[in-house]
Amino acid sequence: MAEHTYRVLVRGRFADLTDDQRATLREHLKGSDLLRDGGFSEEGGLTFDEKLDFFSYRVILTAPSDPREGKPDEAGLRRAAAALDALGVDFRGLRAAVTDMDEMKINRPKRLA
Repeated sequence: MAEHTYRVLVRGRFADLTDDQRATLREHLKGSDLLRDGGFSEEGGLTFDEKLDFFSYRVILTAPSDPREGKPDEAGLRRAAAALDALGVDFRGLRAAVTDMDEMKINRPKRLA
């Protein structure tokens, strides 16, 4: 069975943050660089802004190409939930968008004659 590489983007909202949780998240923001940490990676990355309302989690996963063997969206949701649990915050409305990188069509520029 062939494996495919997937980019999974999970989005959601923080829920019922306490003042201590807000302080912890803002402290986490001080040590992060959105341009460096905001992309897709195999480790996964959680990004959010100072408003502490919405967040996104981006991860690259490898899974069988047959969706019955493993669903990258479910794996991405689990990884995002684990990252949020590690920060000790509640969340709601998780949803995942999956892109199969092996199925993407690449449009190459045409040469000028």
